[in-house]
Amino acid sequence: MTAVTELTRRPTVTADPARFRDLLAAEWIKLWSLRSTRWTLPLVFLFVIGVSVNSSLADHRNWPTYPEERREMFRLYGPVRDAFPEAGYLLLILASATLGALTIVGEYQSGLIRATFAAVPARRAMVAAKAVVLAGVMLVFGTLTAATAFWVSQAILADRGAGWSIGEPGVLRAVVASAVLVPVCALVGMGLGALTRHAAAAVFAATTVLLLLPMVVDRDEHRWIAELYDTLPLAAWLRLIEVHPDIINPVPYPATVTGSWLTLAAWSLAATLTAITAIHRRDP
Repeated sequence: MTAVTELTRRPTVTADPARFRDLLAAEWIKLWSLRSTRWTLPLVFLFVIGVSVNSSLADHRNWPTYPEERREMFRLYGPVRDAFPEAGYLLLILASATLGALTIVGEYQSGLIRATFAAVPARRAMVAAKAVVLAGVMLVFGTLTAATAFWVSQAILADRGAGWSIGEPGVLRAVVASAVLVPVCALVGMGLGALTRHAAAAVFAATTVLLLLPMVVDRDEHRWIAELYDTLPLAAWLRLIEVHPDIINPVPYPATVTGSWLTLAAWSLAATLTAITAIHRRDP
């Protein structure tokens, strides 16, 4: 007789696809595991606040020497320029873009990206989660930086009768724009990092797009040049923090407030879609 052995099939175990909130948690851990995140953000915060304080103290100290006409002009633009000086924010822009680039480039250079794609084949979802976490963290950081810079600078100028309150026309817009600029630049850096996959190339590209182009474009030459200039993130931010642009800095072809907000939104969306497309279509 022949013994008959019954073979029992084991049920196939399939792993459930990662939920988006799980991807968010993973990207949160990876972002804070970067040493650059832990030391860059505090140092940049202190630098920006320091520049704002220094600018405000200079005007506070020199106030008695200002003629009345200059004092009146200062009250129209000085408080917001002391709160958000370009010197501090240019570094903030570069640091935000660099950190955004490192969230992508760091994984490629360490080889972690292969393990990530093995665990999460849904590349689009992974990059979207990375963008959400990066934008959220940088928005909080930008809000903290902008609010602190504004409060400290206005407190210094208050006893000279030159400080502004948050409720004055255009002031809240300037604070919000200064906060929103930070995640926008971080997402631009992330998109460029996904395209180049190299830290130096991504930082160079971000510096060119975010800082150098606005400096070399002469917006007063022709209308089409002015319109091109207004599509840059730095130009949009400078327009949004101007409270009286028609008096302080009149230009032949001024940008609109709505157009400047749309510029920041468009750069954020375009950078995120660029990162998603680049990583989805190219092998790690």
